[in-house]
Amino acid sequence: MSRIPVFLLITTIISIAALFNFWVFPISSSPINHRYNVGDQVPLFVNKVGPLNNPSETYEYFDLPFCPPDKLIRRRESLGEVINGDRLTNTRYDIKFQENKVAEIVCTKTLGREEVVRFRNAIQRDSYFQMYYDDLPFWGFIGKVEGESLIPDLERPRSYLFTHVEFTVLYNGNHVIEVHAFSDPNHVVDITEDAEVNVQFTYSATWNATSEQFADRMNRYSRPSSLLPIQHLHWFSVINSIAIVMLSVGLLVILYWWNNRSDLRKYSAGEEDDTEVGWTCIDGDVFRCPPFLSLFCAILGCGTQIFLMACGLFVLTSLGLLEHYFHANLWTAVIFMYTMTSVIAGYTAASFHCQFSEAGWEKSVFLTGVLFTGPVFFVTSILNTVAISYGAMAALPFGTIIVMLLIYAFITIPFLALGGILGHRYSPRNSVPYSKRCFREIPPLNWYAKIHSQMFLGGLLPFSGILVELHLFYASLWSHKLFTLPSILFITFTILVLLTVILSIGLTYIQLSMEDSQWCWRPVMRGGSTAIFMFIYSVYFYSRSDMSGVMQLLFFLGYNVCICYAFFLMFGMISFYTSSMFIYRIYHAVKSE
Repeated sequence: MSRIPVFLLITTIISIAALFNFWVFPISSSPINHRYNVGDQVPLFVNKVGPLNNPSETYEYFDLPFCPPDKLIRRRESLGEVINGDRLTNTRYDIKFQENKVAEIVCTKTLGREEVVRFRNAIQRDSYFQMYYDDLPFWGFIGKVEGESLIPDLERPRSYLFTHVEFTVLYNGNHVIEVHAFSDPNHVVDITEDAEVNVQFTYSATWNATSEQFADRMNRYSRPSSLLPIQHLHWFSVINSIAIVMLSVGLLVILYWWNNRSDLRKYSAGEEDDTEVGWTCIDGDVFRCPPFLSLFCAILGCGTQIFLMACGLFVLTSLGLLEHYFHANLWTAVIFMYTMTSVIAGYTAASFHCQFSEAGWEKSVFLTGVLFTGPVFFVTSILNTVAISYGAMAALPFGTIIVMLLIYAFITIPFLALGGILGHRYSPRNSVPYSKRCFREIPPLNWYAKIHSQMFLGGLLPFSGILVELHLFYASLWSHKLFTLPSILFITFTILVLLTVILSIGLTYIQLSMEDSQWCWRPVMRGGSTAIFMFIYSVYFYSRSDMSGVMQLLFFLGYNVCICYAFFLMFGMISFYTSSMFIYRIYHAVKSE
């Protein structure tokens, strides 16, 4: 091994040990094994507040004039928690293990007019707060609005601030199992008028025993998925997808059986001539180097990387190593898996490039490194600027940005370069069959063989197969209503891959049968077109939701652009490799006969 790969390997190992140990996987805030004795201090942190209908628009808890502690101490968050907008701080609430408390005073303060307006605006937007107790998240509402009328100008709605929080904690032995926060509607302060008001914030804590085990305490956050109506929706989605798969398979079998066997019979019998129309006449043109080779290799590299990252997330979830219902854990896993799979992306891009040309593979690897991260960085920069202008927690701190750049510079890029070097050295040489020097003229294509029609068909059928599950996914991600089970999500993902594979083979065969040999970019566009339908549906979902405001709109569109772009690259790659294997197989069968 040369010095360059050794240097890259050493640099990567050191970077992983430093950055991931101290930033990506933080030290837990709780005692060892989350065990407590009676009277022990259990970690309680306040996190954020925000409008219920705008999940991206959240603010720090003490941005509202609650009762801050004498010394504000922030808990060190993981990289995923920071990206998710979590900023955990200590609080005046003092809830010790198995100690009941009644009407404990947090603080007494006089709210000025500006503070009253801030509370009232938050209440009118149906804002909630989030806290963590022994690493268990729980939520509650800040206040309520009464007297709302459908007829304007009849009566001004009254805004009430909750001043008492009832904490209910369930325990089993020396473990905390579950925690809830209820805002007492009998302890409120009217803050409808722009006037100073005296407020006394209080809380109570009630401890109750439960038989639920500590190992199962996280199951609470996935219980909505076990409700019967939601299960029916999930299984309806699966059955609908399976029906579309069977229909597509049937059409493909009929098409392939009647046409391909006839072509092979004619070819083997020597019945073909120069004027014959069919895929067997263009065997010298289908294996040419695709246009824009470096960009094409970058799409394959990025698509392979994203596909492996998605598979890795499903594996981590199935093994119980990823708590999928917490977005912070999901962000951490995404960053880790994307970084680790960079070597595969570099290898894929360089290996495919070297099948056609020994020179220029470095450009393909470079484009692989920026093709996905470049647009994502541009979008997140815009969203980060918007979040800073709003003072929202979605804004990434400068230190977090530096850490992410260091991870990219000292881990992702070395892995990518290492994969490119391995792909250049160990890629199969002369694996592409012989191609004729002169292009065969492509006859006029029917409407169903043109790229626009094939993109529409290749995107619509897979999209229709996942429509129901896609709606549930958006609802769980943006509406706090439903939760998509990872097992059902994996089944839906598998069906989506199968539909992409089936349609890729069928539409590629149609294209070749019409003597159109320029097929390389077609599968990429057809497979990726599903992402276009997904983005169009996301716009429709937003229009039917209760989300509002410029910031939420930009974050919704920005995140969905990045998600759909990742799907475009991933399914474009799957579609191309499927078509490529199919083409190699049928032409190998012709040569064998």
